[in-house]
Amino acid sequence: MRAIEVTSYGDSEAIEPTERERPEPGAGEVRIAVAAAGINFADIMQRRGHYHGGPAAPFVPGLEVAGTIDAVGDGVGREVGETVVTMVDNGGYAEYALADAAGLLPVPDGLSMAEAAGFPVQFLTARNCLHGWGELSEGESVLIHAAAGGVGTAAVQLAREAGAEIFGTASTAEKLDRAAQLGCDHPINYEEEDFVATVEAETDHGVDLVLDGVGGETTEQSLDALAQFGRMVVYGAASGTPGRLRTDSLLFGNYRIVGYHLGRAIQLRPMEVLGAVPELAEMLAAGDLEVQFDRAFDLANAARAHEYIESRQSIGKVVLTP
Repeated sequence: MRAIEVTSYGDSEAIEPTERERPEPGAGEVRIAVAAAGINFADIMQRRGHYHGGPAAPFVPGLEVAGTIDAVGDGVGREVGETVVTMVDNGGYAEYALADAAGLLPVPDGLSMAEAAGFPVQFLTARNCLHGWGELSEGESVLIHAAAGGVGTAAVQLAREAGAEIFGTASTAEKLDRAAQLGCDHPINYEEEDFVATVEAETDHGVDLVLDGVGGETTEQSLDALAQFGRMVVYGAASGTPGRLRTDSLLFGNYRIVGYHLGRAIQLRPMEVLGAVPELAEMLAAGDLEVQFDRAFDLANAARAHEYIESRQSIGKVVLTP
């Protein structure tokens, strides 16, 4: 089968097409004929060697696939031919991938396979950061960094449905326009504006919640945008640098800072994380939410797809199609 391999940690030149044997499903596993593999920033961090607990090179990246069950292992009550979407430990950038049968999700009605590959990671992360971990309530305010990215566009829509006042940061007018179309009340160009100053100008107390998947200086600056007793959920470090927190700000702000890692949360509290799937699928089927699909690259062009995302050109989800 065709697959993509990260041969060594580094830039996109470390990504090479390769041929591998089709994997055989073990007990409790299914093999999926991949129709689309979602690209997540975690894939890029793994390729760089900056992902905590990530795989050793060489490896086949890819954490999210949509496709058709092609074979089943022992003890699996699923049928060959079923269309599913799921998260995998790695190996999604290939024509076939193995997945735990217990984690298979139905493709929401009305979604193409490419759109379905943009559903699990983005929408579960956004939903749980906002509601499960972030405890967002109607009428509260939220600051969403990278509001035009995969998680960001999902979070803006979910915050809109929750009746929140939404501040969102992005780097271009096109991205800010997309965030505004999705329901962002205060789009902020972080290249030209101080997002803390904008929050201060638009509120008399700061925001109640921050979603930070950027890290670096953004994390520390976000503390200054929080209201007293505000919360911040840290779910990534797309800047390449982990955020640092000032304990004096935590103390005097009465802040709560929590971390969220989708894969680890599913391992330890699967029902708490995956319990949101039926509601999200229903909202997607009803048109209340939409996967913001950017474009698909052929599997052989995985390196170019990574470069496209790293250059901050993407708006929404980018996928690979075998």
